[in-house]
Amino acid sequence: MTVFFIGAGPGAADLITVRGRDRLAAAPVCLYAGSLVPPELLAYCPPDARLVDTANLNLDEIVADLLAAHRAGLDVARLHSGDPSVFSAVAEQMRRLDALEIPYEVVPGVPAFAAAAAALRRELTVPGVGQTVILTRTAARATPMPAGEDLATLGRSRATLVLHLAVQRIEELVEELVPNYGADCPVAVVARASREDELVLRGTLADIAGQVRSAGIVRTAVVVVGSVLTAAAFPDSHLYSTDRCRA
Repeated sequence: MTVFFIGAGPGAADLITVRGRDRLAAAPVCLYAGSLVPPELLAYCPPDARLVDTANLNLDEIVADLLAAHRAGLDVARLHSGDPSVFSAVAEQMRRLDALEIPYEVVPGVPAFAAAAAALRRELTVPGVGQTVILTRTAARATPMPAGEDLATLGRSRATLVLHLAVQRIEELVEELVPNYGADCPVAVVARASREDELVLRGTLADIAGQVRSAGIVRTAVVVVGSVLTAAAFPDSHLYSTDRCRA
């Protein structure tokens, strides 16, 4: 018996990986994050699969389900949104499974920031403009941020920032970022990336908060901050340069 932590992708059902789809199709039990995972993905589950929506379950209840499946010798598809490596709350589940000696496998998925970049038709690492991307969030009602990972500190690098779980605090974000990035720094907000109701806002730190409030965006959005969003005059990458030795 194995628990498969599967990244469901950012929202569009066809952005799950082939491996993730196949693991899902073979598992007799599926625990899925109902508030985030597209319901269309459940169609890949076996017709007689046991489906458990974890949206209203706590960690103890989730682990109890995994343990019950383990004792019954049943594989479990543990379906998470995005990619399990980032802001997925997978680490504490794996820690519990390690303690219980329950085997598991992690299947990567398309992360929300990648879907946001695709929607913006932008590369987040542009030669001569920005080569560092910081994935972070804000505390708000979530787990407190570790020391040194506040936006004022991270912003000193002026690297491209990708903020998850933060759009509801857009005014506070702007206030914390302006001192390092400047009010004219480009910003984009992508809500529900890759879904049919995807919404893209483009602006600057000076006006993005007003746009977000006017659009009524309060969740399921990625905020991208940095000059790569509007970069036009930049050198070509060395990767395809005629000066590069290809011998």
